[in-house]
Amino acid sequence: MSLPKVDKPTPTMKLQQGGGAGFTNSSSSQANARVSKPVPMSVEVSDRSARPDWSAYARAYDLLSEHNPEYQAILRDFEAFLATIETPKLIYDIGGGTGNYTQIAASAFPESEVHLIEPDAGMIASAKSKLRDRGNIKYQSLALEDVNAAGTADLVVCVHALYAMPAQEQRLADLRRLLRPGGWLYLVDLGRYMDVADWRSYLFSSLRKEHGLLGAFRIFWRGREIAKQNQFIRKAQMNGVYWTHTEVEFASAATKAGLEIHRQQTVYRGYSDLLVCQAKP
Repeated sequence: MSLPKVDKPTPTMKLQQGGGAGFTNSSSSQANARVSKPVPMSVEVSDRSARPDWSAYARAYDLLSEHNPEYQAILRDFEAFLATIETPKLIYDIGGGTGNYTQIAASAFPESEVHLIEPDAGMIASAKSKLRDRGNIKYQSLALEDVNAAGTADLVVCVHALYAMPAQEQRLADLRRLLRPGGWLYLVDLGRYMDVADWRSYLFSSLRKEHGLLGAFRIFWRGREIAKQNQFIRKAQMNGVYWTHTEVEFASAATKAGLEIHRQQTVYRGYSDLLVCQAKP
C-alpha cells in the first residue's frame, strides 16, 4: 500500500515564488538523485503488459487516504490551497481516480461545477458510488487529450496521474489548454522509481503505532492489491513506459507548457513533485 522512493531523504521543504500550505514531510533535492539512469522527458507507451490494472487498484485504493500519512498530507495541503483562491466556477480533476480530490473541491465549493475525468472504469465507478450524494459533480470517462473544454477551467487538479499518461509533455500542454488565462493548476506527479519494500516498511511502522501489530497485519492484508499493482508501476517505470523525472525537469516541462509556477516542493517522502501554477496569458 504505497508509492515510491529510493534512498532515505532528509526532510526539508522547498518553496518557490509565493506561499501556500506547506508539508511536514517533504524532501531535499537529493531525492532526485534516485532517478538512477537518464529517462526521456516524454515516453510513448508501447508495452502495455507492464502496466498496472487500475480497476483492481481501485478496489483497495482508498486505504491510502485512510491509512497513509503521506497521502493524507497531500489531501490537507490541497484543502488548504483551496482556501487561498477565489471561488472557481469550473473545476476539472484529471485522472481523478476514486474521487478524493474531487470530493474536497466539491465540498469546498458547493456552487461550483466539478468534472471528474477518469478513463478507467473501475476507478470512476468507485468515485460515483462514493460521491453519489454530491450534486455538483459530473463524471466523464475520458483520457485527458479527449477533453474538449479549451480555456474554460478556473481550476485543474491532477494528482499522481500524469506520469502514467503517454507523451507527458504534450499532456502538460493539455492541462494548460483547459485553463483560462490566470486559472490555477494543482499538480502532483510521481517522479522517482517506486520502491514497494520501502513503502511497506514505512507504512507498517506507522500502522503498528496506531493500530497495534494485529491491526497493522489486518490492514496490510486488505491492501495487498495496492502493493501488487505498485510492483507493476515500478516495472513500467524501469521499462520507460511511465515517466520519471527530477524536480528540475518537472518544473522545466511545466514552464515550457505555458504555466507560471507559484510553489514547488517535493512530497510523498521525496517520491513526488508538487507544483501550484497559474496559466500564462
